[in-house]
Amino acid sequence: MKCFFAIWISVLMFTNVVFAQGTITHKVENGETINDIAKKYQVTPYDIYKLNPDVQRKLSSKMLLLIPSKSAGSSKVVIPSKTGLKVSNSSAEVTHKVMPKETLFGIEKKYNVSDADLKKANPFLETDGLQIDQILVIPSKNVLKPVVKTIYHDVLPKETKFSIAKQYGITVAELENKNPEIVSNLPVGYHLLIKGNPVKKAEVVQAKVVTAPKYITYEVKPKETLYSLSKMSGMTQEDLLVLNPELKNGVEIGMLVKFPANITLIKVDDNKEAVNLVPKHNSGERKKLALLLPFNVAKIQGDTLNTIASRLKKDKFLNMTLDFYAGALMAIDSVKTLGLPIDVSIYDSEETKNSSNVAAIVNANNLQTVDAVIGPFYQNNAEAAARLLSANNVPVISPLSKDAGNAIANLYQTVPANDLLKTKMFDFMRSKKGNILAVVDRKKVSVIQYLQQNQKDVRLVPLNTNGTVSAEGLKAMLLPNVVNYVLLETANTWMVKTTISALVSVMPNYQVQLVVLEPNETLDSDEINFSNLVKLKLMYPSVTRDNLMPEGVVFENKFKKLNSITPSDYATRGFDVTFDTMMRLMQNKSFEETANSVVTEQFENKFEYNKKEGGGYVNKGVYILYYDNDLTLKVAN
Repeated sequence: MKCFFAIWISVLMFTNVVFAQGTITHKVENGETINDIAKKYQVTPYDIYKLNPDVQRKLSSKMLLLIPSKSAGSSKVVIPSKTGLKVSNSSAEVTHKVMPKETLFGIEKKYNVSDADLKKANPFLETDGLQIDQILVIPSKNVLKPVVKTIYHDVLPKETKFSIAKQYGITVAELENKNPEIVSNLPVGYHLLIKGNPVKKAEVVQAKVVTAPKYITYEVKPKETLYSLSKMSGMTQEDLLVLNPELKNGVEIGMLVKFPANITLIKVDDNKEAVNLVPKHNSGERKKLALLLPFNVAKIQGDTLNTIASRLKKDKFLNMTLDFYAGALMAIDSVKTLGLPIDVSIYDSEETKNSSNVAAIVNANNLQTVDAVIGPFYQNNAEAAARLLSANNVPVISPLSKDAGNAIANLYQTVPANDLLKTKMFDFMRSKKGNILAVVDRKKVSVIQYLQQNQKDVRLVPLNTNGTVSAEGLKAMLLPNVVNYVLLETANTWMVKTTISALVSVMPNYQVQLVVLEPNETLDSDEINFSNLVKLKLMYPSVTRDNLMPEGVVFENKFKKLNSITPSDYATRGFDVTFDTMMRLMQNKSFEETANSVVTEQFENKFEYNKKEGGGYVNKGVYILYYDNDLTLKVAN
């Protein structure tokens, strides 16, 4: 036992030698965080963790912490050598100050250090995330200083000093200091020194003409996104980011993007303005439209157990069909009122998810001669119809299916797929140069994977051990002078409430907006204060909008007068799809030509057809909606 005490007394004496002249003590107050304490004493969180390893697991009030004194340096630890002299290990320690827009990936790549080693040396990264002005310790076993190699850049046509400096993360002044000859002029082909020092001054070529560049540059136009640049070039977004790392921070107007010289850029207009089509049919030939709707009359007539009234109460699919049909009839009536030469035939597709009467209808009614077909409802049945009519290139408009479907040249999907809604939402936030964060329930593994694979610049807000959002962690990730978009993905009521509370509390100092990617029933519950959702301007992507314009009111009133009920979403869609199809047939050009050139808006739906890889068309008509201060949903511009 004496031996035991002797050992511990020695240890305590050793500790005094280490810290007596280089530390002070601090008693933790209620609500204090490591970041608060570090700022108070002008040291880094890592300095505190080194002297108090236990607080990495838990920080409690009234706990006594050892804090390195300012005179000891913010990242130096004095250790006794065998000779009794004090030796500083600071010479073997490299630090890095985090600058705006820097990422962990970029810092790790710069210093050739792994993610695990960097976080081990800076444990606060796990809880607080990466923050501007943080001082990171770079593990000395990997590198003592960043490897700076000599980098040159040959000036390409249309490049400017500003665009080149931005591409390499330097200022124009630094670029001119390295290359004083370009102060007054920047000739095409000039061999610029970007980083490092030339081996021999005589080797710097003053005006080297690049006769066969490996790359071409493209100046980003308004409203263009990473997605549209990918479509233009036929490259994946990942390959574009490898070639243009600066795109990770967002696509900006005027930015010069580099593409391989051997590709052809095909302009894809993802931002065409919606127009109202005016009938231009001058040939005198009557157009033919067929609707294949799943009334399943034979099935209803054969049902001896239920009356039609009771069946209507139970059969949601039949109700959906009848609503769509009612809307379509209003569209047909509107076209008749305009006196347009269109003949419409309506057939019972007798369909279920796995069967239909499509083949018999096509053959018996010679649908190969019609100008367009709307329906059937189920994706596989719509595809069957498209295949049967593909030889005659008859457009088959799938009115309700959300499935991506197979590539069939004459098939037109009118409902944007869920992945497209997500992409449009992220493209919108990036177009506003926002800071995008995500609060994601740990149970939402698929959402986390989606963000990691497809939205790599989105940062996850750290969660507490009980799964709720860390208010301090969230606040530390917010940026001033920009909109901080906070994506919320959880069905947990408490997690929703704590996130909303944290966001509302920071509103006096930050611009914040709450975002969801799809309908969230939790937000509609009585436990969530709707006024807070309005304060945070809750925003989400949607296939439809609320039409509060006079024409929308007229449509609703007319539908009520004809059917004695308010039009459902399916009724409005029945009108929109049918009326839009008929107006496209009245343009003195094929339906496919209008799909390639015209974006339209009806009462609640937008039709922005885009040709997809392999054949066929998808609708990219998506609205970004938000709650405005007057409690109404508006379209974000």
